[in-house]
Amino acid sequence: MPGENLSRDEARIRAELLSVDGYEVALDVRSAVGDAEEGAGPRTFRSVTTIRFRAAEPGAPTFVDLIAPSVSSITLNGRELDPAAAFDGSRITLDSVAAENVLVVDAQCAYSRTGEGLHRFVDPEDGEVYLYTQYEPADARRVFANFEQPDLKAPFRFEVTAPEGWTVWSNGEGARAEDGVWRFAETRPISTYITAVVAGPYHCETDLYERELPDGKVLRIPLGAMCRKGLARHFDADDIFLVTKQGLDFFHDHFDYPYPFGKYDQAFVPEYNLGAMENPGCVTFREEFVFRGKVTQASYERRANVILHEMAHMWFGDLVTMRWWDDLWLKESFADFMGSFSMVEATRFTNGWITFANNRKAWAYRADQLPSTHPITADIRDLEDAKLNFDGITYAKGASVLKQLVAYVGREAFLEGARRYFKRHAYGNTRLDDLLSVLEETSGRDMKAWSRSWLETSGVNSLTPEVVYGEDGRIAELALVQDGDTLRQHRVMVGLYRLDGAKLVRYASAGVDVVGARAVVPELAGAERAGLVLVNDEDLTYCKVRFDEDSLATLRAHLGDIDDPLARALAWSALWNMTRDALMPARDFVDLVLRFAGRESDIGVLQMLHAWARAALVHYAAPAWREEGSRLLAEGALDELRRAEAGTEHQLTWARFFASVAARDEDFRLLSGLLDGTEKIDGLDVDQELRWAFLEPLAAHGRADESVIAAELARDDTASGKRHEVRCLAARPSAAVKAQAWAAVVESDKLSNALVEATIAGFVQPSQRELLAPYAPKYFEAIERIWSERSIQIGMDVVRGLYPSLQDAPRTLAATDEWLAAHGPAAPALRRLVLEARDDVARAGRAQERDGSR
Repeated sequence: MPGENLSRDEARIRAELLSVDGYEVALDVRSAVGDAEEGAGPRTFRSVTTIRFRAAEPGAPTFVDLIAPSVSSITLNGRELDPAAAFDGSRITLDSVAAENVLVVDAQCAYSRTGEGLHRFVDPEDGEVYLYTQYEPADARRVFANFEQPDLKAPFRFEVTAPEGWTVWSNGEGARAEDGVWRFAETRPISTYITAVVAGPYHCETDLYERELPDGKVLRIPLGAMCRKGLARHFDADDIFLVTKQGLDFFHDHFDYPYPFGKYDQAFVPEYNLGAMENPGCVTFREEFVFRGKVTQASYERRANVILHEMAHMWFGDLVTMRWWDDLWLKESFADFMGSFSMVEATRFTNGWITFANNRKAWAYRADQLPSTHPITADIRDLEDAKLNFDGITYAKGASVLKQLVAYVGREAFLEGARRYFKRHAYGNTRLDDLLSVLEETSGRDMKAWSRSWLETSGVNSLTPEVVYGEDGRIAELALVQDGDTLRQHRVMVGLYRLDGAKLVRYASAGVDVVGARAVVPELAGAERAGLVLVNDEDLTYCKVRFDEDSLATLRAHLGDIDDPLARALAWSALWNMTRDALMPARDFVDLVLRFAGRESDIGVLQMLHAWARAALVHYAAPAWREEGSRLLAEGALDELRRAEAGTEHQLTWARFFASVAARDEDFRLLSGLLDGTEKIDGLDVDQELRWAFLEPLAAHGRADESVIAAELARDDTASGKRHEVRCLAARPSAAVKAQAWAAVVESDKLSNALVEATIAGFVQPSQRELLAPYAPKYFEAIERIWSERSIQIGMDVVRGLYPSLQDAPRTLAATDEWLAAHGPAAPALRRLVLEARDDVARAGRAQERDGSR
């Protein structure tokens, strides 16, 4: 990986020297089908790139990015360059460039099995081959020669020669010529990382979006939606098109800049590393968004959010692009915020801010407390830094800060700022100051001070209520105390709640600006005594919420009685943060889930509670209590499963949770019975996806052997079934199985990215701590080699996924510290991953100690 890196300074120097007029890229992917020659090296395709560019300093040297097994020829301004001398495997050196240049590179590039570059997937169900590209932040160079940095934008013209019977899509409109070559219209100026090619025998459905513009013209956007043929029977393209049209309406209503990239295709592709990617005109998504079985509305909401997130990128990121990855937030934070904003206002998912408060912010809070936390505007030295910066700070914290920015400057000022930003910088590149200046124009606010406080510092504040009651029992003074390394200005609502019959309802509220360490809320003086004081009611700011003792006691008794679903979600989130911060024993949080989760109406919140309860048991509970806690969770989950209304999404959610926490013989007998048909739960449809969810815990606890798993694969001999099978096989409680799984991931690079992920997930089982103990020292012996030999994505998966977080905390911390001390020169990105994993274990150790001292 080090030879493939690119530093910020190198990119800056190259951008000062060059401007790019256009690319012509010709790919021949007919080699994707058929058998590869044994021992012939990686399967390759021909890539011919013509780049037209200018240089500000004729005679200066520069370089072109390309990662390829071989280069056949390099021609610069009609002069042949020696590939052996000019190409080092990741760069082509140009010793001297002219004022105007034409570079032609003819290369053999490799198909990917890691989801980076041009990924090749063979469907085990029917043998069909599918291709797609994924480049962010810098993998277009695996497919064609280019200047791989976001600020050297240019128009692109693609042509692709594909096997007979295939269809090919790219960013521009395409047409197949008689010679079998797919030729695509030239794009507007875009960055290399958002160019795209999707090719194969995909199932495709089409639609059309139409809208009358202010000038009377009609905007027509052809819509396409694609998936593998094997998923066509599950493909609900109508719902995808519905959300797409609703999103296009919303963004046209508010951005006053028509969608600028012609068509709008959305491809759901196999073995995808990300949720989705905003390639203009050709968005790619992970195919898990094509649901093979019954799922809850939370899954449809998640898909809608991702569709709208990527659509927002057409303006924030594609039309206007950050200059370098330091300002990644200029696209990701905005898309994350606009995804929820548009979803709530334009689609059926009107409770999206509840999901945002409970789910997205949980990601942000965790990331902001890691040793690797960073300001939203980050210091990105190179591409390895950039890859790791697609994190909870850049996405969820950035989106949270933007949500409160809207409250700070006003909705219309925010949107007018966006409109001016698009028109002023269309097809260009920007930095932080470019956005702040338009927001200052539209709001009249001092955006530089706001930026220093929220964008240029790191860390999360806690807000704790201090309540003093008078002799009459009413509130004499209510103040908020802020802590944190950097004290920020917060605009918050404070809600007072009391029991009204069987409900805990808000009877008073007031907004206050918290500036500094303490702020009084004068409007609430004289209010009746509160059962619950909820800080950050309505979720206006980004902070951790704490409770006074009376409020905590009320929540222990009446958490499920909070009438407002957003307030209830905020209370759950605050209690989870207290558990992670070792302020609440893990078993107390588990008890709250067991007593109140069954009454949770919001399915997304319920799913988060299940995930948190399981994490509390696995990581934060005292070891001596784990067995009892496991029994309690299994009993409680089964009770709720049997109580849930037949056929509802709540029943399905409790069924999945029950399977994940099953711990007793009777649990495993029930799961086995549900699989073989000897047991039934009224209304529960055990479809194929649920069958796999039931089979994994059986495999992990030695209740399903290889023959049972093989029989299940025979029922579901598909790509999805293969991933489930690999996970179940690796989950079995056997030393030989673990050795085989470890070797498949660590000692070999034969597995694709999806099967690496599945193997790791099966390998790491909380019930198998002793079985996994021998791999702790092996992990530290292997990771630097893995990082140097594998792609960044696979390296990240291995380093994060196989870290021995389930082992004894003090021993793991000591081993980690020993590795860090001995590997000071290791890649900074690798050290960051290890430090983050160490912090999680240290946090778990503190929580376990708190739980044990209860």
